[in-house]
Amino acid sequence: MLHLRLITPADRTDDVVRLIERTVGTTHLVVLTGAARNPAGDVVTCDVAREAGDELIGGLREMELDRTGSIAVENIDLSLSKRADKAEDEAPGESADAVLWEHLADATHEESTLSVTYVAFLTLATMIAACGVVLDNAILIVGAMAVGPEFGPLAGICTALVQRVPRLAWRSLNALLVGFAVALVVTVGFTYFMDVVGLFSTVKLDAERPNTNFIYRPDAFSFVVAVLAGVAGTLSLTSAKSGALVGVAISVTTVPAAANAAVAFAYGEYRQAWGSTEQLLLNLVGIVLAGTFTLVVQKWLWAQQRERTARTGRF
Repeated sequence: MLHLRLITPADRTDDVVRLIERTVGTTHLVVLTGAARNPAGDVVTCDVAREAGDELIGGLREMELDRTGSIAVENIDLSLSKRADKAEDEAPGESADAVLWEHLADATHEESTLSVTYVAFLTLATMIAACGVVLDNAILIVGAMAVGPEFGPLAGICTALVQRVPRLAWRSLNALLVGFAVALVVTVGFTYFMDVVGLFSTVKLDAERPNTNFIYRPDAFSFVVAVLAGVAGTLSLTSAKSGALVGVAISVTTVPAAANAAVAFAYGEYRQAWGSTEQLLLNLVGIVLAGTFTLVVQKWLWAQQRERTARTGRF
């Protein structure tokens, strides 16, 4: 269930209430006349089944309530109410399959913002992966994958393509390119430093490295895994099952590939550097294609669900 807290201009409250009342899957409607001070107006709250949330939020935005008042949405972790159970039963579809496009756009917008924190995480992840590459240590590679925040901008690109939001696409692409550029440059410098203190060496980089040599040897499986991870990551975002993102993060070879490219470049091993770059690009393209396709399919399936619901008169 979702909880909506709305601030409505006094002359629009009746329209808002009517919209909520005719939306199947809503309950616990409360109207507090004149309770809002900034902006001035009435406060309206209600609970709505997740699968009906996107429809209701879309209707509220069509009424321009996001401009004239306020729309706040939060998840309800626990609701002990027969009315809430009935609302969820009456709402079309399953809550796990519902996509809140406004929430997705907001989440990806935040995750794809080029910030000091984002760049720091990506850079640190790449440096950790560089240590894993030189030491041929799979644990460090997995740890670096988990730390890397690059899936946020990738999800932002997918969302922007499906929702046709050029500004979000540019923001996400900018975060991705600048973030990896900074991470690569810093990791090259980190490699020089580690070489000076005797912790990195060309011998270690050129060794057989059975645990990590796949990083600079991309193949068909690299693309397959990236596609599967892109689908899983997108589903975890749209279904609010964020725990799956950790599994997605340690499935793709983006950060390790960037790290191997930086270390190899620092030592003049351009063949390894190019192979790692191919691995990086292959993973990025695979994730974006899979994520975009997943969102398109979800959007189509949910549109079909709404059409079936409209024909049966449930809305």
